[in-house]
Amino acid sequence: MTEPDISRLRIDRNKTATRKSRKKRNFLLLIPVFLIAVGLYFYWTGALKPALEVRAVPVQTIFPSQTLTLLNASGYVVAQRKAAVSSKATGRLVSLHVEEGDRVKKDQVIAVLDNEDVRASRARAEANVHLSRSLVERAKAELVDATLAYNRNKELASKGFVAKSVFDSSEARYKMARAEVAAQEAALRASQATLAEAEVLLEYSYIRAPFDAVVLTKNADIGDMVTPLAAAANAKAAVVTIADMDSLMVEVDVAESNLAQVRPGQPCEIRLDALPQTRFPGTVHMIVPTADRTKASVMVKVAFSEKSPQVLPEMSAKVAFLSRELSSEERAPFKAIPSSALIERNGRALVFVIQGERAVLKQVRTGRRYNELAEVLEGVEPGERVIVPPFEKIKEGVRVKVPEK
Repeated sequence: MTEPDISRLRIDRNKTATRKSRKKRNFLLLIPVFLIAVGLYFYWTGALKPALEVRAVPVQTIFPSQTLTLLNASGYVVAQRKAAVSSKATGRLVSLHVEEGDRVKKDQVIAVLDNEDVRASRARAEANVHLSRSLVERAKAELVDATLAYNRNKELASKGFVAKSVFDSSEARYKMARAEVAAQEAALRASQATLAEAEVLLEYSYIRAPFDAVVLTKNADIGDMVTPLAAAANAKAAVVTIADMDSLMVEVDVAESNLAQVRPGQPCEIRLDALPQTRFPGTVHMIVPTADRTKASVMVKVAFSEKSPQVLPEMSAKVAFLSRELSSEERAPFKAIPSSALIERNGRALVFVIQGERAVLKQVRTGRRYNELAEVLEGVEPGERVIVPPFEKIKEGVRVKVPEK
């Protein structure tokens, strides 16, 4: 039996070293290939190129009126018909029927003053009128009797059947009866005048609305003394302040140098600071024929074309004076970009949009044109930035940056 050759189990260290050196050499050869591939990738994608400086503007949501505005002015909403309602008489307030925000009709009773003394005066005047009427009736009855006696004695005296003295007495009685009737009728008229005066004084105790309006402020409360002049301590001159909401207008100051751009009847758009998303159509109602020398301006009153319960007196407002009246379709806001940002290719409208640090070409659908702006119906959204000319060096996917101002 042959013995096994143990020498075959020995590891050939020369072969192992050769294999390792070959792997290392192959790995070192792959590194430059990888680096070249990465460099080519960054070269073709433009990552190694410096970013191209471009001008960009955001997609905005604007109103058509902004493109038709000739002039802007600021002012306040003012009620052209406003009143501090008080009484012509002085008295203590015993009843108040309204509060802030209530609507009142013309001649509606707003408040009542203490009127017990005036009521008593009116009752006395009414009684005097009834008494005077009774006295007039009695005087007239006396006149009828005196007239009959006078006529009878006159006829008898002409025939000599009665003495002259009897006729004279009947005549005197007749004349006195006539005078008494006249006196009692005068007294009746005087008592009626006194009654009318008492009713007027009683009416003064009822504070009524002078016109249809809304209560703005309540200046007095039950128990307060109300006097027209408010001369007494703690006395109130007015019970409530009211305003006719249908008379609301915006009063703005227009510089004298810009007055030529304003004319009566000119269409306007009103924007209230309290309602920034709502635009109210209006027209120039009046250019007040006087100037404010301290501000070198002229007041212009702008009327609301449409009434709204949201509009309140003393709200701050801004008025845009327009070159023409807006149509119903031009009341709503729209997305807009500069017309110069549009690129026409093969009948399609395209724009470059900045996404990240790249210029991306997007197709858009446009609508109306307003001067240098174009309406965008589809393709971009408000807030996105579109690139404006020049476009010579801009390509799809190129790195871009907007220089800081």
